[in-house]
Amino acid sequence: MTLPAMLTLDALREALAGGASPLDLIEQVIARRAALALRDPAVFITPTPDDELRAEAARLAALSPTEAAALPLYGVPCAIKDNIDVAGLPTTAACPDFAYRPDRDATVVARLRAAGAIVIGKTNLDQFATGLNGTRSPYGAPRSVFDPAYVSGGSSSGSAVAVAAGICAFTLGTDTAGSGRVPAAFNNLVGLKPTPGLVPNTGVVPACRSVDVVTIFAGCVADAATIRRVIEGLDRGDPFSRSAAPVALPSRPRIGILTPTEREFYGNAEVEALYDKALSRAEALGASLVPIDYAPFREAAALLYDGPWVAERLAAIEDFLNAHPEALDPTVRTIIEGAAGRSAVETFRGLYRLAELHHAVAPIWQDVDMLLLPTCPTTATVEAMRADPIRLNSRFGLYTNFANLMGYAAIAVPAGFGPSSLPAGVTLVGPGFSDEALTAMADALHRAADCGMGHDRKAVLPPPAAPILPEGMIPLAVVGAHLSGMPLNDELTGPGGVLLEETRTAPGYRLYALSGTVPPKPGMIMDPGHEGPGISVEIWALPPAAFGAFAARIPAPLGLGKVRLADGREVTGFLCESHALAGAEEITAYGGWRAWRAARAG
Repeated sequence: MTLPAMLTLDALREALAGGASPLDLIEQVIARRAALALRDPAVFITPTPDDELRAEAARLAALSPTEAAALPLYGVPCAIKDNIDVAGLPTTAACPDFAYRPDRDATVVARLRAAGAIVIGKTNLDQFATGLNGTRSPYGAPRSVFDPAYVSGGSSSGSAVAVAAGICAFTLGTDTAGSGRVPAAFNNLVGLKPTPGLVPNTGVVPACRSVDVVTIFAGCVADAATIRRVIEGLDRGDPFSRSAAPVALPSRPRIGILTPTEREFYGNAEVEALYDKALSRAEALGASLVPIDYAPFREAAALLYDGPWVAERLAAIEDFLNAHPEALDPTVRTIIEGAAGRSAVETFRGLYRLAELHHAVAPIWQDVDMLLLPTCPTTATVEAMRADPIRLNSRFGLYTNFANLMGYAAIAVPAGFGPSSLPAGVTLVGPGFSDEALTAMADALHRAADCGMGHDRKAVLPPPAAPILPEGMIPLAVVGAHLSGMPLNDELTGPGGVLLEETRTAPGYRLYALSGTVPPKPGMIMDPGHEGPGISVEIWALPPAAFGAFAARIPAPLGLGKVRLADGREVTGFLCESHALAGAEEITAYGGWRAWRAARAG
């Protein structure tokens, strides 16, 4: 059994189902980690000792089949950024004099281990997570997996390279200004940045404590989303932790994009061209592209380093800095010491300005459902970054710095390669707690880019993950006026409905345009002898109380019944009484209500 070049959850599950044990998997991971250390010795700060990995794999292998099946990450290797505590391994934050050995895992690590994951080591980072480039560490500078002359991106440098090099299936990073997204762009990866507060920071060395977010690097969106679901959830140990209130997004979203005047790529025509290609793909996937005024987002981005929030970095390590100023990387020290003169008055002014910017962008969010931005406008060589460390680094955060300050969710995905054979990425940004809703478009954009995963540009992405039904909610198939963007969709979104997927019914269903309905509605019936194309439907999830109230309002001749989907599942959905179809136009051949209305409008 030989694992593929890029590790995914699907590939590991397939290997285990084929008879491999966690010990077999970990031996290959140990060999890959050793080979990577010869090519790029700066990726790991503290590797988990080989014998400890074997012992943990043996413990998992000794579990009964029932016990193993209950662990969603059974035997999955992962690595952790070295500002996140792992019991038994030192936490350094890339500063040897700061190092300590925690006696307990960070909450996110504890949740991963409880799910069966194996931590193979602690990865390098820009010291104290201060930087977006990956060169600010006494442990060395990890390199792009595509060209060792180029930076890996940071601050989660080692975490990105470990996944992109095929050493583990996923890693954890952190993100304050873009550290969980920029390295993804430079290494052809997915970088998932949850809504601030969705994933707890208990046991994480803070950079800017009020806006820090634990992030996930993976080869594909499905894997990153799976890991997010494992580690998310309220933790009373983190005062910034929040319970999720999921936000739904339409399947054919309105996507905000940069106007020509707001584009800045610092002369990197390759990245700009790849951004344009990503926009075309989004449009081909059914999105509407809406040019937006990026200026207020850009101003919010500037607040993170040019405003008083830099003082949070000082607050995190002030006592250590005062006692050991020589222990800090010179650039990191310059940035953090620059906060010493900030006043409380400046802090309040910054908070006021951020509140004003929230109001400034509110009309934009009335016109769009999500944003599609370049993840990073350009790249740089390690040599160039070291020669000009602050100015070049600041370029990297142009399209990322605002997201946490403004409370948004984001997923960075690969966008392809330019003539230089270096990758670029794009990021979908959505309202807070739209984390689940962003995954469908993010996955579709990555697939459409056809650029593989990590170092393997030819890797085939695993199938999209099945939609997750939120706990306690009830699924509902809608076929007409309740579809995304249709007149009655707010009857689903208003009470907290969440869009799960767009799919089709099994053959055997007919669709009719009912006469005299306001707003216009279709009627769908089951005709067992009919062999049609199936009807396009959306599957939504509603809270139980909302589902009951919704069902009570449905007017005759419509009602709810069991609808069979193309994959054999059955869900509750809209059906119509057959007597109402007398004189109605059959529109089955169009395949769905939206397609029929579009044909009529054209």
